Amino acid sequence: MMKVGDMVTLVRDQPAVAAALVAAAIPAVVATGMAGSFLTLLIAPLLPWIAVFLGAAYYFSPKRGEVKEAAVKAVTEAVPAAVSSDAPAPTAGSAPTPASDVPTYKPWTDPLEKSAAFDQLEQLISSRIFYIDGAMGTSIQKYKLEEPDFVGDRYKGHSKDLKGNNDILVLTRPDVIAEIHTAFLEAGADIIETNTFSGTTIAQADYALDTVEEVFAINKTAAELAKKCTAEYMAKHPGEVKFVAGAIGPTNKTLSVSPSVENPALRGATFDEIEQAYYEQAEGLYAGGVDIFLVETIFDTLNAKAAVFALERFFYDKKLRIPVMISGTIVDNSGRTLSGQTNEAFWNSVSHVKPFAIGLNCALGAKDMIKFIANLSKCADCWVFCYPNAGLPNAMGGYDQKGPEMADECRPFFEQGLINGIGGCCGTGPEHIAALRKMSIDYPVRPKAVVDPVMRISGLEPLNYYPDANSQRSTFLNIGERCNVAGSIMYKKAIVDGDYEKAAAIAMKQVQQGAHVLDINMDDGLIEGVSAMTKFVNLLVSDPEISRVPFMIDSSKFHIVEAG
Repeated sequence: MMKVGDMVTLVRDQPAVAAALVAAAIPAVVATGMAGSFLTLLIAPLLPWIAVFLGAAYYFSPKRGEVKEAAVKAVTEAVPAAVSSDAPAPTAGSAPTPASDVPTYKPWTDPLEKSAAFDQLEQLISSRIFYIDGAMGTSIQKYKLEEPDFVGDRYKGHSKDLKGNNDILVLTRPDVIAEIHTAFLEAGADIIETNTFSGTTIAQADYALDTVEEVFAINKTAAELAKKCTAEYMAKHPGEVKFVAGAIGPTNKTLSVSPSVENPALRGATFDEIEQAYYEQAEGLYAGGVDIFLVETIFDTLNAKAAVFALERFFYDKKLRIPVMISGTIVDNSGRTLSGQTNEAFWNSVSHVKPFAIGLNCALGAKDMIKFIANLSKCADCWVFCYPNAGLPNAMGGYDQKGPEMADECRPFFEQGLINGIGGCCGTGPEHIAALRKMSIDYPVRPKAVVDPVMRISGLEPLNYYPDANSQRSTFLNIGERCNVAGSIMYKKAIVDGDYEKAAAIAMKQVQQGAHVLDINMDDGLIEGVSAMTKFVNLLVSDPEISRVPFMIDSSKFHIVEAG
């Protein structure tokens, strides 16, 4: 084994050999645990400079072959445990974990009990197409209700007009809502939705009914009413199973879009506020006995993420998981949500919660929705559904498409095997659901898609990372690091000075130069991390050219990560 005196002589007489030895020994030193010693902590910063200096001597040595042989021999003798595969394990405290002790990988398993609805729904959907009800709002309009119908006895003397607040009809005109539910059940719907599209404190604030107690009453009563209707129907039709989905709408606030053109970083509500509102809605729906939670008409994916986060929190509090269905809304033929996401990016954003089913609804008729459902059907490894409008609205805002015509437009969904379930949105009634069921009941079941197990993330557009063993360039994931206060003096100065437009320009340049992901870091003593992160991310999200790529929120402080 080489001794210290030998090393001194080697450095003095044969610096080239010493250079090779230093370069080869660094990883071996680390492997044998010496990197943790006090001596190594003192020497480690100097090793790169020693290696560079001695490396030059090695490069110009006429005996590089002998140098290499001597270096390899010296390292092999000095640190046999690091280079010998059959060497005994080093002593405790410095030893790498023996291969036999490496824990076996075990896939994540859900610790929560699942509700009975999971198995019942799986049995149904595995056997045939399932059917969701039609538009509650369209059905209510046919009753031509006036202010007294909405006020009832409960809200006499209320400070605001209540006409148009359909959710409170479960309290003031439950007979109307029950008739609508029953009509959809008779038409063949397997799932009816509660009349709670605006059943959050945020949405009810428009009517000054935004107390937690009032919202709980609306949601609980709506769920109980729908469950009563399904129970009565099943009593008359033994063998049929019907389900109630708690309808969770998008609210009238958006987390990704500013309400002010002059201030793109402004938001009408915070993530925590919307998440809490959804949690409170879930409490009422659960108390009323819903079988499913349906997060629907999502035009801003961040709102959907607040909803599913609230539901996950609720499930863990109750120690019970209930099926979650999520339905996004494509606003036009661009194939994007109102906040700008493609439907595959939307899926990538919410797939981590493993929804029971994913789908699209509203905004478009069936004919215009087909290509977007086709894409979603390929990338989503769960059940897929849709409930389109009855065509497009006429000049007066109404819908003219009748049931049979809508059914014909929906036929390609089943001929191409794109969906497992269908229903109706704006303009649809029981006649549309009956026609859809008659047309599609005998089509085969769409199997769940099998997707490659790769990293799937998204900004406004999806980023599915496929490593390529044959191409280092395509395998390389380019992360832009210039929006990091530790990595860019220019960026740090812009943030400290409050010049967020200049900081955003740095982000833009990275995207234009090919960054796949943007790293964002605000960890600096001169910066208030939470407010800076929130403002900057909100500003970037307002620019579709920048926000088309995913953001990597980077901080050593978790509350700053949460703010991002």
